Amino acid sequence: MAKVPGSPQAPLLVRVRTACGHAVVRWCGDSAAADGPYDIEWTVDENIHWGHNAGPAAVARPRVSSRGSRVVLRGRLTLEPDGVAVLELAGTHILLDTADPFPRDVDGTWAELHCERDSVSLYPYEL
Repeated sequence: MAKVPGSPQAPLLVRVRTACGHAVVRWCGDSAAADGPYDIEWTVDENIHWGHNAGPAAVARPRVSSRGSRVVLRGRLTLEPDGVAVLELAGTHILLDTADPFPRDVDGTWAELHCERDSVSLYPYEL
């Protein structure tokens, strides 16, 4: 990871590089330690709407990328019995806040999320 220059009042942004791509997202760890390799937890703080900012993926492989101020996360979608949606992204599970229940037939399919980069955050953790 590497810090991205920005305004001191704005959230700290980092360029994260993973085995399945890279993107610019918010860093929620120590700002002095934002550069370097980390084990991270992804969070998405945006309501996910199937057919709006989430939908079927054209390619069945994980991907992390940026498109302007948006972050694209591609992974396998799982719908839990209680309605919770989880995106599995290269071994990492991201719990999603859904605005409405997803259609049951998307369970187990590959999906893409398109979110504002300020709503995608990384938290460092130690194993």
